[in-house]
Amino acid sequence: MQVGIFAKTFPGTEPLPVLKAVRAAGYDCAQFNMACCGLPAMPDAIGSETIAAIDAAVSTAGVQLVALSGTYNMIHPDKAVRSAGLRRLQVLLEAARALQIPLVTLCTGTRDAEDQWRHHPDNAKADAWSDLIREMERAVGMAELLGVDLGIEPEQANVVTSAKDAKTLIDAIGSKRIRIVLDPANLFEVANRPQAQRMVAEAIDLLGPSIAMAHAKDRYPDGNFATAGTGVVDFADFVARLNAVRFEGAMVTHGLSADEAPDVAAYLHGLTGK
Repeated sequence: MQVGIFAKTFPGTEPLPVLKAVRAAGYDCAQFNMACCGLPAMPDAIGSETIAAIDAAVSTAGVQLVALSGTYNMIHPDKAVRSAGLRRLQVLLEAARALQIPLVTLCTGTRDAEDQWRHHPDNAKADAWSDLIREMERAVGMAELLGVDLGIEPEQANVVTSAKDAKTLIDAIGSKRIRIVLDPANLFEVANRPQAQRMVAEAIDLLGPSIAMAHAKDRYPDGNFATAGTGVVDFADFVARLNAVRFEGAMVTHGLSADEAPDVAAYLHGLTGK
Protein backbone atom coordinates (compact mmCIF):
# COMPACT_ATOMS: atom_id res chain seq x y z
CA MET A 1 0.00 0.00 0.00
CA GLN A 2 1.55 3.27 -1.13
CA VAL A 3 1.28 6.44 0.94
CA GLY A 4 0.28 9.60 -0.90
CA ILE A 5 -1.10 13.10 -0.51
CA PHE A 6 -3.13 15.65 -2.44
CA ALA A 7 -0.50 17.50 -4.47
CA LYS A 8 -2.31 20.80 -3.95
CA THR A 9 -1.49 20.56 -0.22
CA PHE A 10 1.73 22.27 -1.26
CA PRO A 11 1.71 25.78 -2.76
CA GLY A 12 2.82 26.37 -6.31
CA THR A 13 1.61 26.68 -9.87
CA GLU A 14 4.34 24.61 -11.53
CA PRO A 15 4.31 20.83 -11.25
CA LEU A 16 8.01 20.23 -10.55
CA PRO A 17 8.35 22.24 -7.31
CA VAL A 18 5.01 20.89 -6.10
CA LEU A 19 5.97 17.27 -6.70
CA LYS A 20 9.42 17.82 -5.21
CA ALA A 21 7.65 19.06 -2.07
CA VAL A 22 5.49 15.92 -2.09
CA ARG A 23 8.61 13.75 -2.17
CA ALA A 24 10.46 15.83 0.41
CA ALA A 25 7.56 15.44 2.83
CA GLY A 26 7.86 11.66 2.61
CA TYR A 27 5.20 10.63 0.10
CA ASP A 28 5.51 8.07 -2.69
CA CYS A 29 2.58 9.25 -4.76
CA ALA A 30 -0.01 11.98 -5.16
CA GLN A 31 -3.50 12.77 -6.28
CA PHE A 32 -2.87 15.56 -8.77
CA ASN A 33 -4.90 18.68 -9.42
CA MET A 34 -4.49 20.94 -12.42
CA ALA A 35 -4.29 23.90 -10.02
CA CYS A 36 -0.70 22.72 -9.49
CA CYS A 37 -0.05 23.88 -13.06
CA GLY A 38 -1.67 27.28 -12.63
CA LEU A 39 -4.89 26.14 -14.31
CA PRO A 40 -8.42 25.76 -12.97
CA ALA A 41 -9.05 22.38 -11.39
CA MET A 42 -11.46 21.70 -14.28
CA PRO A 43 -9.90 23.52 -17.24
CA ASP A 44 -11.46 23.94 -20.67
CA ALA A 45 -8.21 22.81 -22.29
CA ILE A 46 -4.82 21.44 -21.28
CA GLY A 47 -1.98 22.22 -23.66
CA SER A 48 0.61 19.69 -24.77
CA GLU A 49 3.29 21.76 -23.03
CA THR A 50 1.48 21.32 -19.72
CA ILE A 51 1.24 17.57 -20.19
CA ALA A 52 4.96 17.48 -20.98
CA ALA A 53 5.78 19.55 -17.88
CA ILE A 54 3.78 17.22 -15.62
CA ASP A 55 5.38 14.14 -17.18
CA ALA A 56 8.86 15.56 -16.70
CA ALA A 57 8.09 16.56 -13.10
CA VAL A 58 6.88 13.04 -12.28
CA SER A 59 10.11 11.58 -13.60
CA THR A 60 12.38 14.12 -11.89
CA ALA A 61 10.63 14.10 -8.52
CA GLY A 62 10.08 10.35 -8.46
CA VAL A 63 6.44 10.71 -7.42
CA GLN A 64 3.75 8.53 -9.00
CA LEU A 65 0.43 10.16 -9.87
CA VAL A 66 -2.28 7.73 -8.77
CA ALA A 67 -5.30 9.94 -9.43
CA LEU A 68 -6.37 13.19 -11.04
CA SER A 69 -9.08 15.36 -9.50
CA GLY A 70 -12.02 15.83 -11.86
CA THR A 71 -14.75 16.89 -9.46
CA TYR A 72 -17.71 18.86 -10.73
CA ASN A 73 -21.29 18.92 -9.47
CA MET A 74 -22.85 16.00 -11.34
CA ILE A 75 -26.41 16.92 -10.28
CA HIS A 76 -26.17 20.71 -10.31
CA PRO A 77 -29.70 22.10 -10.68
CA ASP A 78 -28.65 23.94 -13.85
CA LYS A 79 -28.23 21.50 -16.75
CA ALA A 80 -25.89 23.92 -18.52
CA VAL A 81 -23.50 23.77 -15.56
CA ARG A 82 -23.58 19.97 -15.67
CA SER A 83 -22.90 19.98 -19.40
CA ALA A 84 -19.90 22.26 -18.94
CA GLY A 85 -18.58 19.98 -16.23
CA LEU A 86 -18.91 16.94 -18.45
CA ARG A 87 -17.00 18.66 -21.27
CA ARG A 88 -14.20 19.51 -18.86
CA LEU A 89 -14.21 15.96 -17.53
CA GLN A 90 -13.44 14.80 -21.07
CA VAL A 91 -10.40 17.12 -21.06
CA LEU A 92 -9.18 15.61 -17.79
CA LEU A 93 -9.77 12.04 -18.92
CA GLU A 94 -7.67 12.71 -22.01
CA ALA A 95 -4.93 14.20 -19.82
CA ALA A 96 -5.07 11.20 -17.48
CA ARG A 97 -4.65 8.84 -20.39
CA ALA A 98 -1.70 10.84 -21.76
CA LEU A 99 -0.03 10.83 -18.33
CA GLN A 100 -0.94 7.18 -17.56
CA ILE A 101 -2.91 8.23 -14.47
CA PRO A 102 -5.33 5.35 -13.85
CA LEU A 103 -8.09 7.16 -11.96
CA VAL A 104 -10.04 10.42 -12.27
CA THR A 105 -12.02 11.29 -9.14
CA LEU A 106 -15.58 12.61 -9.31
CA CYS A 107 -18.14 14.38 -7.12
CA THR A 108 -21.54 12.66 -7.20
CA GLY A 109 -23.08 16.04 -6.60
CA THR A 110 -25.60 18.05 -4.66
CA ARG A 111 -28.60 20.19 -5.51
CA ASP A 112 -26.82 23.10 -3.81
CA ALA A 113 -26.10 25.51 -6.65
CA GLU A 114 -23.17 27.26 -4.96
CA ASP A 115 -21.06 24.58 -3.28
CA GLN A 116 -20.67 21.04 -4.59
CA TRP A 117 -19.62 19.86 -1.11
CA ARG A 118 -22.66 21.25 0.73
CA HIS A 119 -25.71 19.14 1.53
CA HIS A 120 -29.12 20.02 0.11
CA PRO A 121 -32.40 18.37 1.19
CA ASP A 122 -33.32 17.71 -2.44
CA ASN A 123 -30.39 15.31 -2.71
CA ALA A 124 -32.67 12.63 -1.29
CA LYS A 125 -35.33 13.04 -4.01
CA ALA A 126 -35.73 10.50 -6.80
CA ASP A 127 -34.98 13.04 -9.52
CA ALA A 128 -31.55 13.73 -8.02
CA TRP A 129 -30.66 10.05 -8.29
CA SER A 130 -32.04 9.90 -11.84
CA ASP A 131 -29.91 12.86 -12.88
CA LEU A 132 -26.84 11.22 -11.33
CA ILE A 133 -27.47 7.99 -13.24
CA ARG A 134 -27.76 9.85 -16.55
CA GLU A 135 -24.64 11.93 -15.89
CA MET A 136 -22.66 8.92 -14.72
CA GLU A 137 -23.62 6.92 -17.80
CA ARG A 138 -22.21 9.69 -19.99
CA ALA A 139 -19.04 9.93 -17.91
CA VAL A 140 -18.53 6.16 -17.98
CA GLY A 141 -18.96 6.12 -21.73
CA MET A 142 -16.10 8.60 -22.11
CA ALA A 143 -13.95 6.76 -19.57
CA GLU A 144 -14.41 3.41 -21.26
CA LEU A 145 -13.27 4.83 -24.60
CA LEU A 146 -10.11 6.24 -23.01
CA GLY A 147 -9.36 3.34 -20.67
CA VAL A 148 -9.43 5.43 -17.48
CA ASP A 149 -11.30 4.58 -14.27
CA LEU A 150 -13.68 6.92 -12.44
CA GLY A 151 -13.52 7.22 -8.66
CA ILE A 152 -16.66 7.92 -6.64
CA GLU A 153 -16.60 8.61 -2.92
CA PRO A 154 -19.36 8.23 -0.34
CA GLU A 155 -19.67 11.75 1.06
CA GLN A 156 -22.30 13.06 3.47
CA ALA A 157 -23.02 16.23 1.48
CA ASN A 158 -23.58 14.46 -1.85
CA VAL A 159 -26.11 12.07 -3.37
CA VAL A 160 -23.93 9.03 -2.68
CA THR A 161 -23.69 9.31 1.10
CA SER A 162 -22.97 5.73 2.10
CA ALA A 163 -21.31 2.50 1.04
CA LYS A 164 -24.76 1.15 0.25
CA ASP A 165 -25.47 4.08 -2.09
CA ALA A 166 -22.14 3.54 -3.82
CA LYS A 167 -22.86 -0.16 -4.35
CA THR A 168 -26.32 0.69 -5.71
CA LEU A 169 -24.74 3.12 -8.20
CA ILE A 170 -22.13 0.60 -9.33
CA ASP A 171 -24.81 -2.03 -9.88
CA ALA A 172 -27.08 0.40 -11.72
CA ILE A 173 -24.37 1.48 -14.17
CA GLY A 174 -22.83 -1.95 -14.59
CA SER A 175 -19.35 -0.80 -15.57
CA LYS A 176 -16.07 -1.89 -14.03
CA ARG A 177 -14.78 1.62 -14.77
CA ILE A 178 -16.60 2.89 -11.68
CA ARG A 179 -14.29 2.50 -8.71
CA ILE A 180 -14.47 3.55 -5.07
CA VAL A 181 -12.44 6.15 -3.23
CA LEU A 182 -12.97 5.30 0.43
CA ASP A 183 -12.47 8.04 2.99
CA PRO A 184 -13.40 6.72 6.44
CA ALA A 185 -14.12 10.21 7.78
CA ASN A 186 -16.73 10.80 5.07
CA LEU A 187 -18.85 7.80 6.08
CA PHE A 188 -20.30 9.69 9.07
CA GLU A 189 -20.71 13.18 10.50
CA VAL A 190 -20.48 12.49 14.23
CA ALA A 191 -19.39 9.19 15.79
CA ASN A 192 -17.30 7.74 18.56
CA ARG A 193 -14.45 5.35 17.78
CA PRO A 194 -16.46 2.09 18.00
CA GLN A 195 -19.24 3.54 15.82
CA ALA A 196 -16.74 4.80 13.25
CA GLN A 197 -14.94 1.47 13.25
CA ARG A 198 -18.19 -0.38 12.60
CA MET A 199 -19.16 1.86 9.67
CA VAL A 200 -15.71 1.54 8.12
CA ALA A 201 -15.81 -2.24 8.48
CA GLU A 202 -19.24 -2.43 6.86
CA ALA A 203 -18.09 -0.25 3.95
CA ILE A 204 -15.02 -2.38 3.26
CA ASP A 205 -17.04 -5.58 3.51
CA LEU A 206 -19.52 -4.25 0.94
CA LEU A 207 -17.17 -2.43 -1.42
CA GLY A 208 -13.83 -4.21 -1.00
CA PRO A 209 -13.24 -5.41 -4.59
CA SER A 210 -14.22 -2.01 -5.99
CA ILE A 211 -11.94 0.13 -3.81
CA ALA A 212 -9.25 1.74 -5.96
CA MET A 213 -7.93 4.31 -3.48
CA ALA A 214 -8.23 5.13 0.20
CA HIS A 215 -8.24 8.63 1.61
CA ALA A 216 -6.75 9.38 5.01
CA LYS A 217 -8.70 12.09 6.78
CA ASP A 218 -10.06 12.03 10.33
CA ARG A 219 -12.80 13.60 12.45
CA TYR A 220 -12.86 14.86 15.99
CA PRO A 221 -15.69 13.63 18.23
CA ASP A 222 -17.60 16.88 17.56
CA GLY A 223 -17.64 16.16 13.83
CA ASN A 224 -14.98 18.62 12.70
CA PHE A 225 -12.37 17.25 10.33
CA ALA A 226 -8.92 16.39 11.65
CA THR A 227 -5.60 15.16 10.33
CA ALA A 228 -5.20 11.40 10.12
CA GLY A 229 -4.53 9.78 13.48
CA THR A 230 -5.85 12.60 15.66
CA GLY A 231 -9.57 11.78 15.71
CA VAL A 232 -12.03 8.94 16.07
CA VAL A 233 -11.00 6.87 13.02
CA ASP A 234 -9.00 3.78 13.94
CA PHE A 235 -6.48 3.91 11.11
CA ALA A 236 -4.64 0.78 12.23
CA ASP A 237 -7.92 -1.13 11.90
CA PHE A 238 -8.66 0.62 8.59
CA VAL A 239 -5.33 -0.48 7.12
CA ALA A 240 -5.74 -4.02 8.45
CA ARG A 241 -9.18 -4.35 6.90
CA LEU A 242 -7.95 -3.00 3.56
CA ASN A 243 -5.11 -5.52 3.63
CA ALA A 244 -7.60 -8.28 4.39
CA VAL A 245 -9.48 -7.58 1.14
CA ARG A 246 -6.15 -7.46 -0.74
CA PHE A 247 -6.30 -3.75 -1.44
CA GLU A 248 -3.21 -2.77 -3.43
CA GLY A 249 -3.89 0.90 -4.11
CA ALA A 250 -2.68 4.05 -2.41
CA MET A 251 -3.73 5.67 0.83
CA VAL A 252 -3.82 9.39 0.06
CA THR A 253 -4.12 11.98 2.80
CA HIS A 254 -5.66 15.44 2.51
CA GLY A 255 -7.23 18.16 4.61
CA LEU A 256 -3.93 19.05 6.24
CA SER A 257 -1.33 21.80 5.94
CA ALA A 258 2.03 21.49 4.21
CA ASP A 259 3.68 21.85 7.63
CA GLU A 260 1.70 18.87 8.97
CA ALA A 261 2.47 16.68 5.95
CA PRO A 262 5.80 15.11 7.10
CA ASP A 263 4.40 13.92 10.43
CA VAL A 264 1.32 12.43 8.76
CA ALA A 265 3.54 10.69 6.20
CA ALA A 266 5.58 9.11 9.01
CA TYR A 267 2.37 8.03 10.78
CA LEU A 268 0.89 6.41 7.66
CA HIS A 269 4.15 4.73 6.67
CA GLY A 270 4.27 3.27 10.18
CA LEU A 271 0.81 1.77 9.72
CA THR A 272 1.31 0.44 6.20
CA GLY A 273 4.89 -0.75 6.64
CA LYS A 274 5.86 0.89 3.35
